[in-house]
Amino acid sequence: MLENRDYTLIIDKSGSMATPDQKGGRSRWLAAQESTFALASKCEQLDPDGITVYLFSGRFKRYENVTSSKVSQIFQENDPAGTTDLAAVLKHATDNYFERKTAGKTKPNGETILVVTDGEPDDRKAVMKVIIEASRRMDRDEELAISFIQVGKDPHASRFLKVLDDELQTAGAKFDICDTITMDDMEDMSLSEVLLNAIND
Repeated sequence: MLENRDYTLIIDKSGSMATPDQKGGRSRWLAAQESTFALASKCEQLDPDGITVYLFSGRFKRYENVTSSKVSQIFQENDPAGTTDLAAVLKHATDNYFERKTAGKTKPNGETILVVTDGEPDDRKAVMKVIIEASRRMDRDEELAISFIQVGKDPHASRFLKVLDDELQTAGAKFDICDTITMDDMEDMSLSEVLLNAIND
């Protein structure tokens, strides 16, 4: 299933990502960089084109065809600052998937979008709406999967991500496309291990 699938990684670069609460006193931002590198390296074995990476706070930037060799440059160009406008970046990523699908440019097994975030988004309802609308454009359950991975211990973020995991179908989603991993679920795994698990799932 991993082959013939595209991977998009969306990384929160809001100000709180600078918090040094990861193993060994590392910042969430550094943990995100390490895990992006691990994910890009793994995906390169399956797909030499690399992965798509978005970094977002109040605005977002999209990087195409990111291989492991490009990861450090992307993180050097960006610093954690700003708010958490998750809805806008998620809408761009899902719209882009459906545009490519219409043009016959998606992989046979679809796409997985992995979102690494540490806080509650600026607009919870808007995020839910984007996911529900995306699910309604899908033809089959497995073509698009969105995994939210929480870094840090913000209880509001944990609660919101659980809602995305459990309640979107009752709110009108056509398929259950979200999966959420919080810090508590991670136990002793590093963020890199969690990301690799999410794509193997």
